[in-house]
Amino acid sequence: MRPTIRFAASLLFAFSIGVLAADKPVELIFAGDVMLDDGPGRLISRGGDPLQPFEAILNAADYRIANLECPIARSGTPLANKIYSFRADPRVLPVLQGRFDAFSLANNHSGDQGHAGLLETIRHLEQNGFAQVGGGRNLSEAHQPLWIKRRGLKIAVLAYNEFKPRSFEAGAATPGIAWSEDSHVIADIRAARAAGADLVIPFMHWGFEKSNQPSERQRQFARKMIDEGAALVVGSHPHVTQGAETYRGKPIIYSLGNFVFDGFDYAAAKHGWLLRLKLDKSGVISWDTLVAEIDEDGTPHPLPGVLSPCGRGGDDLVGQCRNP
Repeated sequence: MRPTIRFAASLLFAFSIGVLAADKPVELIFAGDVMLDDGPGRLISRGGDPLQPFEAILNAADYRIANLECPIARSGTPLANKIYSFRADPRVLPVLQGRFDAFSLANNHSGDQGHAGLLETIRHLEQNGFAQVGGGRNLSEAHQPLWIKRRGLKIAVLAYNEFKPRSFEAGAATPGIAWSEDSHVIADIRAARAAGADLVIPFMHWGFEKSNQPSERQRQFARKMIDEGAALVVGSHPHVTQGAETYRGKPIIYSLGNFVFDGFDYAAAKHGWLLRLKLDKSGVISWDTLVAEIDEDGTPHPLPGVLSPCGRGGDDLVGQCRNP
């Protein structure tokens, strides 16, 4: 083969590989509440690993996000009059390495150890290569999207909390979380689209604890976010799963429930969902939920053979798929 022909052939091959890589969907995982104090923290201190049962599934995704339901800090002071205040020791960080890429801080426990505990948490995450969303050193940082760029796809994840105490909300010059004020959420979705996001995904911390059905407020606001440009909506907080729906062909997974958590005395809190998404510039190609059965130490275990919600982009109804 002459050099010019060989060069052209190699260029065509490289271009073909690039097209195939660009055409491959981005696989994204969302996990519900991850709390690494108490039982999970004690397990890790003994050399255990609460994420090991799901390691292969997590490793197969391009990007993995969870709601971090506790500060990771040695500093700070528990808030007075709060029934449950969590604090995970920084020794838990190696267990998260390679399993997750980013964490939402927009929840009702990120501020359990005050500003000092939240700032230390952010430092630990940054120093260990994790991104965060929904929390920051000030209001502007707390509302910044988490940008995920894979195979030519630009995804903006936004995260908000709407469960008390509102004192955790970030201020103009004070650390805290992003509060779910409707007008602010809509403004952030529009700003992310204007900044070039192909897809915008709100990750909401909302709903009533123990309720296995979304409230009317959740239903209406989820639809409003999709009307404003969200590709789908994902939720957490109630400690139980809340079912899924579609609106305009886009999925709404109201609550993923718990993922790593212990201390619950009702059965529904011991089953959560891991959400898997395949995405391209058109939006959601397909999605499914994997059931996690949580043991007494707070460790989630896959449940092969059970049915849980799934679907494809554009579907009018949510299906049921058997877990692998």
